[in-house]
Amino acid sequence: MAAGDGKCRGQHEVKCGGGGGGGGARLQRSLLALPTLLLLLFLNSFLLMLLPRVDAHDPQPEDWLLVSDESGMDGELDSYSTKEPKCDRKIVSSENGVTKGEIEAPELVNPEKHGRHCTFTFVAGPGERVRIQFHRFSLRGTPPDGSTIGVTPACSHEYLDMYTEIKDPKNVDLLNTPFGGRYCGPIGPRLRISLYSTIIISFYTDLVNTTSDLFLASYEFINGSKYIVGDPVPDTLCEFVIHSDFKKNGQFMTPTYPGIYPKNISCYYKFIGRKGQRIRLEFRDFDLFYGGSHCPFDQAKMFDGPDHISSPLIGTYCGQQRNLVIFSTGSTLLLTFTTIDRTADSQNRGFMGIFNFSESYVKLDFISKQDSEHIRGTECDQRILSKKESNGTVYSPNYPFPYLPNVVCRYFIYGLQDAQNLERVKLQFFDRFDIPAEHKDGKNCSDGYLRIYLKGQETENAYDQPDDEFCGKTLPKTVVSSGPRLVMVFSSGKYQGGRFKAVYKFETEYMIPGTASPDGQCVFTYYSSSRKTGAFNSPRHPSNYPSNTTCEYTFQSNPEEQVRLIFDQFTVHSEKDNVTYGNHCQEDWVEIYNVYKPQGAKMERERLNGRYCGFSAPGPTESERDAVGLRVVLRTDEENVKSGFLAEYKFIKKQKTLFKDCGCNISNAEYGIIHSPHWPQKYDGPDRSGGAFSCNWFIHVRPYHKILLWFQFFSVEGNPAERGCPAAVVRVWPDLDKVPIELCGEKLTNEAAVFISKSSLMRVSFLTADRAVGSKGFEGIWTEIQDSPKCEQFLCSENNFCISKNLRCNGVPNCGVGDNSDEKNCVKDTEVNVLMLVGVGLGISSVLLIVMCIWCHRKRVRRREDGALPHHVHVCERGARFASVDSGDRSLSPVLGARKAHHLSRTSLRTETVV
Repeated sequence: MAAGDGKCRGQHEVKCGGGGGGGGARLQRSLLALPTLLLLLFLNSFLLMLLPRVDAHDPQPEDWLLVSDESGMDGELDSYSTKEPKCDRKIVSSENGVTKGEIEAPELVNPEKHGRHCTFTFVAGPGERVRIQFHRFSLRGTPPDGSTIGVTPACSHEYLDMYTEIKDPKNVDLLNTPFGGRYCGPIGPRLRISLYSTIIISFYTDLVNTTSDLFLASYEFINGSKYIVGDPVPDTLCEFVIHSDFKKNGQFMTPTYPGIYPKNISCYYKFIGRKGQRIRLEFRDFDLFYGGSHCPFDQAKMFDGPDHISSPLIGTYCGQQRNLVIFSTGSTLLLTFTTIDRTADSQNRGFMGIFNFSESYVKLDFISKQDSEHIRGTECDQRILSKKESNGTVYSPNYPFPYLPNVVCRYFIYGLQDAQNLERVKLQFFDRFDIPAEHKDGKNCSDGYLRIYLKGQETENAYDQPDDEFCGKTLPKTVVSSGPRLVMVFSSGKYQGGRFKAVYKFETEYMIPGTASPDGQCVFTYYSSSRKTGAFNSPRHPSNYPSNTTCEYTFQSNPEEQVRLIFDQFTVHSEKDNVTYGNHCQEDWVEIYNVYKPQGAKMERERLNGRYCGFSAPGPTESERDAVGLRVVLRTDEENVKSGFLAEYKFIKKQKTLFKDCGCNISNAEYGIIHSPHWPQKYDGPDRSGGAFSCNWFIHVRPYHKILLWFQFFSVEGNPAERGCPAAVVRVWPDLDKVPIELCGEKLTNEAAVFISKSSLMRVSFLTADRAVGSKGFEGIWTEIQDSPKCEQFLCSENNFCISKNLRCNGVPNCGVGDNSDEKNCVKDTEVNVLMLVGVGLGISSVLLIVMCIWCHRKRVRRREDGALPHHVHVCERGARFASVDSGDRSLSPVLGARKAHHLSRTSLRTETVV
């Protein structure tokens, strides 16, 4: 009787053996039982005819409802001694059998919660593979995810194991067979293709009830000939040689594509063509485990030749690749595929592609072997690298003959870009340009075109964003890249066209705005007629400037203008602290010159205004009124570069007077005081209509004398040691033939606050930038000192300066800082004497005023008595000493006239009274 109910059959062997003495008795008993045996065989055959026929290739859901108490398959016992119904199933492909079907989870009742194993074995026929695809999967458990030690492992009560690399289905040893993964939870196995001809699925559960809803999968026996790419190498798993003589084009793939590829395998595909042929591999799908940019785990490698030892490597690939197309340079190509043996599960498909041998691919002789390099793996792409300011020529494919249709070639022209060099690319077309233009959808170059990329778009694969696109027969304009990269993409389109040729040139790129020198040197000119304001910087700022470099920046102003420079950022290499006076900057430095060009002169003349290095930025600088502009020079040595500087320039109109804001021309004086605007208040920032301050003091003293200047108070925004004087600066010229000394900061030391001129002239200036915020300012005292060993005036006791004796006791410390000897032992008037003098002066003035008033009053009365008319009397104003009367009768004598006048006056008065 069949095990179970006849739906899942086991195999049983009947073993016979012979003995010695009891043979006859046994034979006699067998003969007696023969009729009974024949009757049982007849009944068994009759029952089998009545039962429905079950095909091994047509699984039914009721197959898994097992009630047989038999267990074991092929003589093997279950892991438990209790009798359990067996649920194994074996499906074998046959020539006329069903080639595909479905399987479900077995329906089991397990009240004792014994561990139950159900094995599904799929065996394909010769030349076939097994394909398994799960459509429903919902096992009870949590997928493996690296559970913590001590915690119950995941997939412990119900799981499904996969085995897809079984070599011999007749001799299965699952313990030594590569494991294909354990699955539980809601996520089932991905598509699987057997590496050989067999797949085994092992289902385990120790739960009480198991239903068919746990999983549903379809199986299919497929043709395995597509995995035989070419001639198999004997005794290998997946090594093939493909000859163009036997197969000019076709398909290649990993051994189990599109199923998950196996671990720890090594395959190679060697393509061998005829002379003059090239090989093209196009990957339609590429999905390998990604372990990093260098592909340290699973990988595909391609070699431009027949082997992996002497042939150049085209590339190593992993992860997911799109639009991967590989061309050989010659007639041979090797593709290798390697996976590692790892415990981590992977769900990657591998790759699939097509290959083609052809003589019609682009010949590479149009690429210059001297200046260019064909990029291996491409049909006609080339790479051109600068050899430092080198140049060369690029050609269209098949040049000088017309190019072929449906060709895409890329030209990667790269200049130098490192710590020392930075170049740009200049491209100029000449001779002939012929790419047929086709106007379509608003585009002139809808078919063939030549696109130019100037901003490194290829690094982001942004080939849909060209800077220029050319077609037709007109020579394109000259183009210059904005950095070290220029890329050309030529697409011939569907029409056969002509040809083109262009010369490229690598020029040093300084990344400095302005009009560059035509010879490519680091020389830039800024014209007032072009732009009134702008910025300039050291090469490649904010990156480090190159070593062993000299750059010049010339600012050319109009005759009625001056130029002003403001440095916003400044870091120039120096081994010492920054000192702007003299030649103390020895490594790298920035120099600023006033540029002069006298009328009628052919050559310019320069005058150094200062040398700067370290972190101390130059103060605001303004060109002299008689200069034609300013020039900034950056010089660097062979090592230890820095970020350099960033500065602004501005062309401003000359003021009508040199002393508009403050300052003056001082002469014929023995001492004086200079101070910042609005002293003792803060000097303002530039928030006024006049803009930034520009003050100049020119001090002249008598011959054979010098000038002593010391700042009694000093507070100007800035810090010479840390950031320089970028917002405001005081400059002092003790020697007009030398560079000035720049001052800023909160306070000066006694030594730094004192200056002595070399001659009888000294200049002091004060400039602020537009970004100045204002500070207290400064007050300086200058004094004329005698320039001779013998002092005939007053000799300062501490500093030994010889000053005029007129300056003694004038209330000003003219002897300089720390020396107050000119103000000692002075006789001072008391406050009482001063008040007395003031009182006496006021008293005398009052008495004189009273006397004058009395005298004027008496004079007036006397004249009235003499008969003077009232309307002819003149009051004394401002000391008037005369009165006048109308002439009347001029014939009278002076005496009689006077008396008569007096009489008439009195008479008139009386008459008026009567009236």
